[in-house]
Amino acid sequence: MVYAIEFEPQALKELSAIDRPAQRLIREKILLLGENYAALKNNITQLKGQKDPMFRLRVADYRVIFSKDDARITILIVRVRHRREVYER
Repeated sequence: MVYAIEFEPQALKELSAIDRPAQRLIREKILLLGENYAALKNNITQLKGQKDPMFRLRVADYRVIFSKDDARITILIVRVRHRREVYER
């Protein structure tokens, strides 16, 4: 199943602030996430304490926080930050 990828405006802003080599790697993983979700299953973890199911994709030192809607076949990217910053509230 191929998922459509959507970005929150804040996630696009955060992604553009990351250095170019890391951006390239993150974009590749996000595309792979949409094309073949099962291939990245080892790098995906469901976040605890959320009222709506949210997931984390690990890409080197960065984390991509997203939600998945199987009914609409869509993945919504919510945050893209360095691992030390992404979980701050």
